[in-house]
Amino acid sequence: MKLCDLFTDGVPADAAAIEITGLTADSRKVKPGFLFAALKGVAAHGRDFVAQAKANGAVAVLSAGDLGADPGLAHVSAVEPRIAFALAASKFYPRRPGTIVAVTGTNGKSSTVDFLRQVWTHAGKRAASLGTLGAIGPNGVIDLGHTTPDPASVHATLTTLAEQGVTHAAMEASSHGLEQHRIDGVTFAAGAFTNLTQDHLDYHEDMASYRNAKLKLWNLVRVGGPAVINADAADCDPFERAAKQRGLDIVLCGWRAPRDRALKIVEILPRPNAQTMVLLWNGKEHKVELPLIGEFQALNAVCAATLALATGETPEAVFEGMAKLKPVKGRMEHVGQSKNGGHVFVDYAHTPDGLDVLLRAARPHAPGRIIAVFGCGGDRDNDKRPKMGAIAARQADVVIVTDDNPRSEEPAAIRAQILKAAPNAVEIGDRAKAIQEAVAMLKAGDALMIAGKGHETGQIIKGVTHPFSDQDVARAALGSQV
Repeated sequence: MKLCDLFTDGVPADAAAIEITGLTADSRKVKPGFLFAALKGVAAHGRDFVAQAKANGAVAVLSAGDLGADPGLAHVSAVEPRIAFALAASKFYPRRPGTIVAVTGTNGKSSTVDFLRQVWTHAGKRAASLGTLGAIGPNGVIDLGHTTPDPASVHATLTTLAEQGVTHAAMEASSHGLEQHRIDGVTFAAGAFTNLTQDHLDYHEDMASYRNAKLKLWNLVRVGGPAVINADAADCDPFERAAKQRGLDIVLCGWRAPRDRALKIVEILPRPNAQTMVLLWNGKEHKVELPLIGEFQALNAVCAATLALATGETPEAVFEGMAKLKPVKGRMEHVGQSKNGGHVFVDYAHTPDGLDVLLRAARPHAPGRIIAVFGCGGDRDNDKRPKMGAIAARQADVVIVTDDNPRSEEPAAIRAQILKAAPNAVEIGDRAKAIQEAVAMLKAGDALMIAGKGHETGQIIKGVTHPFSDQDVARAALGSQV
């Protein structure tokens, strides 16, 4: 594709006909004929890597303006280079599934898009989900690297899915991705908001900025399209107001949803390994046996079902699909049962609200004790550490504080911040040992909740990622019981 076909302005006249064979914002991924987007990042600026991009074969560079020196390449200048890059990527990779929806919120995005993929598939659609767990479609999994990857990866993946025959795709929209315009150029058939609680304040600075980043999703939903909103979320009202201003069709879901134009939860009865739900849609009640544990998983399933209903699926197909849902890896995932009758779960909860919701959700399913094993990540919002310690101390019967991904920080210092609010907790820095000790404690009716890492298969310590899986360690501990 010619350079002039990718941008509406900013292309030098003598460079208009240059043929572009690919585009990326990562100089290491540049190949001959590529356009390199020199974007300003949190830790570095892309202009510092123009020479490397040129050495790798770049024939053009996109930036906000002066690069400081003649790059020796065709230079496209844009006032908003991130937006220009995203729109260029959408032109370079034009094919995409006919129905694409996006889900934003602090917690529940991964489960919601995965559940929606499963419901669509049950309804006979070729469906895919994109996000933290990768792009999951009929042909397997594509690793994306980030919850919301860079624009070139987003649009390239959507094109790949379309070429595989995918007609319906659900994707996560992170606050970083929305703020940095990574999914600009995609017009969503519908959007959804799950909840808003403290997270990523190391990046957004305050909750108002964090909320505003999430609200940007509505600008990408087609006018008149459904805006599915969790009626039980504390921030339901601002998201509803913004969606109305955008001209979207509000569809609420949850306990507090109204009885019209909504999917209302009427009743939930917890079972040992499932829960019975009564849902109200268009004036008719539907009973669903949901094969998932925890109220928050029920809320995620309801959000997914609402998106499916709002985009045209029949109630019969949607509620049948809900009854066949499989848990998402690392999201309230049941790992196994101890010889004494205790159950072990792994979850991604890594925020104060996420941990609170997880432990409260476990209580109806655990007639015995709740044992919590968790830590907090390094180089991230440290204000949440004592908050998570206090929540664990309040909601769990036994608390073991361990390491998560300490990254460049001193692990003991992170644990100390948590322990200030959980003075009776047990401190075991070695995460594998912490899990093993917790499994050994299990008695009949107990539930062990291992929180923080979920689906992750590595632990980041001093810049090195060591292979580590909560599931594998827990299963090995369960298997070694005598």
